[in-house]
Amino acid sequence: MRGRKRAVKPPTPAAAYSISEFCQAHGISLSSYFKMQREGIGPKEMRVLGRKMISLEAAAAWRRAREL
Repeated sequence: MRGRKRAVKPPTPAAAYSISEFCQAHGISLSSYFKMQREGIGPKEMRVLGRKMISLEAAAAWRRAREL
């Protein structure tokens, strides 16, 4: 078996964004994110082991709510 390469598995897709990942993915600054949260128009957050996360479903719902 010498010289055989192991099959590389594709990475597991993320199921949730951290706040900074959400901001990067949506092209907004952290200050804009927190301003939207204070105004009640930010995405729904969830707690995962003490961290605030945004699920992919919550991010999609937030985007749909902003569509014209």
